[in-house]
Amino acid sequence: MSMSRRLTAELLGTLLLVFAGCGAMILGGGTGSAAVALAFGLALAAGGYAFGPISGGHFNPAVTLGFAAAGRFPAGDAIAYIAAQLAGAIVGATAVFGIAHGIAGFDPTNGFAANGYGAHSPGHYGALAVLLCEAITTFVFVLVVLAATTQRLSGEFAPLVTGMAFAAIYLVSLNVDGGGANPARSTASALYQGGSALWQLWAFWVLPFAGAALAGLVQRWFTEK
Repeated sequence: MSMSRRLTAELLGTLLLVFAGCGAMILGGGTGSAAVALAFGLALAAGGYAFGPISGGHFNPAVTLGFAAAGRFPAGDAIAYIAAQLAGAIVGATAVFGIAHGIAGFDPTNGFAANGYGAHSPGHYGALAVLLCEAITTFVFVLVVLAATTQRLSGEFAPLVTGMAFAAIYLVSLNVDGGGANPARSTASALYQGGSALWQLWAFWVLPFAGAALAGLVQRWFTEK
């Protein structure tokens, strides 16, 4: 498969994930955490079935890093994949932003599904708790993705398994930091919300990348002969 097709698939899959998940948070009219987590999980599963056969269905810079750390993805392609994921996330957030402007008095600076800690955490969790949450949830999620895609029937069930895993970690993290474990999704929301969401964004790159790298190394150890 050509690189241009793979990158387009990554862009579209990430767009779907951000549009559905962040759309549920912003446009859902008080949708509860379970429904938001389900929206993210279903969107990831749908994107995996639709675009996974083309690009591998990463839709997340942390997943791309995890595959590279596990020795299952060319490190030279990672930057291009991450750029496509960021573009897709921003387009998805832009679509939500456009729809949200149909609400009278809408102001994205008052909340645009951005991640944060301290006063900007939905549950007012401190920075250390949020950092731990991002590292642990990303580690668990990426490890599940890597494990699911090594199974004999992964082509049939991997998108469903990874979607369920993403929904599960969001049930844990939504009240802690707004649901991260995906730097592209975090960046897109922060760009529209602005302010503290931008200067706290570092946490939602550094810790997911640390968790993903560790997951890749663990998976490589699991599969060594």
